Amino acid sequence: IGQWRMENHTSAVEEFILLGFPIQQETEILLSVVLLYLYLLTLFSNMVILCIVYADGRLHTPMYFFLCNLSALDLFFTSVTVPKMLQNLLSGDKSISFAGCMAQSYFYFFLGTVEFFLLTSMSYDRYAAICSPLHYPILMNSRVCVQMMMACWLGGFLSILFPTIMISRLSYCRSNVIDHFFCDSGPLLELSCTDTHLIELIDFMLSSLVILCSLTLTVISYVFIISTILRIPTSTGRNKAFSTCATLLTLFLMSCSISIFMYVTPSQKSTLEMRKIPAVLSSIVNPLLSPFIYTLRNDMVKKVLRETFSHSKALMFQREV
Repeated sequence: IGQWRMENHTSAVEEFILLGFPIQQETEILLSVVLLYLYLLTLFSNMVILCIVYADGRLHTPMYFFLCNLSALDLFFTSVTVPKMLQNLLSGDKSISFAGCMAQSYFYFFLGTVEFFLLTSMSYDRYAAICSPLHYPILMNSRVCVQMMMACWLGGFLSILFPTIMISRLSYCRSNVIDHFFCDSGPLLELSCTDTHLIELIDFMLSSLVILCSLTLTVISYVFIISTILRIPTSTGRNKAFSTCATLLTLFLMSCSISIFMYVTPSQKSTLEMRKIPAVLSSIVNPLLSPFIYTLRNDMVKKVLRETFSHSKALMFQREV
């Protein structure tokens, strides 16, 4: 009853203040320039992938279908936090509306969850292609690919919806200052004067389920993949397959490590001081590295890019003539 009375007399928070990074103004300008460059590079690289996969029929395969969705996901994911961070750095106005904060928090975790489901689906696609090449066209036909992708997006949407609704209905009476560069769940729970143990437990269970299940299924897929690769007779084929799989698995394990450190804890409040750097890696660095690691180093993609570039140069030469 006492807790209800306290919440009943608490005025609703209309906006939050995102502190971001405790740095001087000159450093903020430099950070904003670097951040803008990385953001534009992320947008450009992922847009290139979307365009060439759409334009070239040779890339209309399940693997590139998933890579295309991953590029679109990276575009959305980095755009959830970076534009607002740039606005805060350049304008000096660090405020964000209550509704905007809840929306940012929801889309950050929604898209992050979809990415784990998508990377797990991609590991199954590689498993089917390498371990069952004769059945691959049946196992990964266009209908199955679309259904898997819809399941990824729907699963992410539903798994994050209920916790976000619960967080949005909390009473915020301690402060409206968030010691972070975006509306992360941990800092929001820290500001609430409501008992948040139930929400923290739900967050912990959902994070554990999504991340650890994705990690387990992906590792199992790659165990079968590696055992199949070891049976490849030629060393060239083995090295090429190992190189591709090792790169994909490394980026996935890095994403898992960051997310486990940040969110697979019984109490998210206990890691608040150490969450900014991992969050930068998750929301800025990973979306930038992803297209270069997953797609742009692919031999077929490089071939298509060279042909496109050569064709563009030939057209420009003809126009000049």
